[in-house]
Amino acid sequence: MAKSAVVQEYAPPPSNTLSLDRKATHERQYHAISRPKGYRVSWHANPAVELHHFGQSHPMKPWRLTLTKQLVMAYGMHHAMDLYFAREATYEEMADFHKTDYLDFLQQVLPGDMENADQSENVVRFNFGDDCPIFDGLYNYCSLYAGGSIDAARKLCNNQSEIAVNWSGGLHHAKKAEASGFCYVNDIVLGTLQLLRLHPRVMYIDIDVHHGDGVEQAFWSTDRVLTVSFHKYDKDNFFPGTGARDSTGPSHPLNPGAHHAINVPLHDGIDDDSYIQLFRDVVSSCVNVYQPGAIVLQCGADSLGCDRLGCFNLNVSAHGACVAYVKTFNLPMLVVGGGGYTPRNVSRAWAHETSILLDAQNLIDPHIPDTVKFRNHFGPDYSLFPPLSEMRKLENKNPRSYLAGLYESVTEQLRYIKGAPSVQMSFIPPDILGLREDTEHEIEEETAMRDEMREEQDGNGSLAKFSRRRELERAAGQRDELYAS
Repeated sequence: MAKSAVVQEYAPPPSNTLSLDRKATHERQYHAISRPKGYRVSWHANPAVELHHFGQSHPMKPWRLTLTKQLVMAYGMHHAMDLYFAREATYEEMADFHKTDYLDFLQQVLPGDMENADQSENVVRFNFGDDCPIFDGLYNYCSLYAGGSIDAARKLCNNQSEIAVNWSGGLHHAKKAEASGFCYVNDIVLGTLQLLRLHPRVMYIDIDVHHGDGVEQAFWSTDRVLTVSFHKYDKDNFFPGTGARDSTGPSHPLNPGAHHAINVPLHDGIDDDSYIQLFRDVVSSCVNVYQPGAIVLQCGADSLGCDRLGCFNLNVSAHGACVAYVKTFNLPMLVVGGGGYTPRNVSRAWAHETSILLDAQNLIDPHIPDTVKFRNHFGPDYSLFPPLSEMRKLENKNPRSYLAGLYESVTEQLRYIKGAPSVQMSFIPPDILGLREDTEHEIEEETAMRDEMREEQDGNGSLAKFSRRRELERAAGQRDELYAS
């Protein structure tokens, strides 16, 4: 029977005749999702991450991971992967990138410290506030999702896996000593540093609707990581306000990182066909020129249509098509999550992309099985592929001429990367001395200037805390999504 026929002829067992466990077994046997041939996929997760809570009105909902897991299990995909219980990253592992005084603050801070005058200086210094609140178990949350990405990268380095997945990771805004945009610890940087122990070059691809500024900044002064970010860009009206087309790396021509930051800034409403074509053109050119040994793919799902903070018209299938294309290069892949603030659609996308990584996308029923816990959140259609682009259709402000110009800019930039860089493999390069120190000094000066602007006094003499991300993304907290799944 052809794979397409499997989907068309699928008939679930009567819901009143089988227990939930037997229904799940039936799904698994019918779909016959087996391990992919010729490569291994590992899944790195810890259910403790799902229990953390940013606050009732906060857009970030770790509970989206619960929905993703339930979909993956209902389709029987967990039997086709190596499953690993993610452990907490150690302090020393996180200190490979993050400053120790910042980690110390994460370890010690309590929710009440947001209003504690003794801690107000550090709260502002490390950029905590509405975007990055202090909640119970914050350090545990950070160490768990970071540990998942570190262990996933190590499985790739040890040839225990060819594709390693950590949907709880992908928090790309976190800086070396600063929380930013709902992100506290940059697990992507930590995972990439592990890959650099083995691979001379690593390529980072980001399909989140927001610019991957934290990862770009971390590897700003090295040619061993090429960062490629597809994102909405509006300097004054969309977070984080970075990632312009001409932001290509350090301006100093002798800095190894020059030309190694590729930004693809997009406008509102880009559709499936335009996004997929541009993605394929850009990524194929980058891989051919840069010749990476491994790829890190950040799959932020806020680039989907109908996202609470997003502004694109992408459907689940188009988002997944990007993952499928990266997989065709047959390079070791670290796949992580990221943004995504309408949990039911985030889980749809990540479950679908898990099936792509397993070569099982044609074996799963597009109608969500009734064995899924919390299935009511996927109504009324109970489809894995709802028409998101039609449910909230935004005007596509990305004409073909603009997209062609973006690709032309990328190809011109790649001309400066004269073949794959030659590197010495004797050390892992979290810093490039000299030039790196100059770059960090510039970043610190910019941060200090920003903090001076934020430290305004209110009537009681206490520090007023402003939210950069909430200020720019005013859709956050709208009632129609506030209590939605």
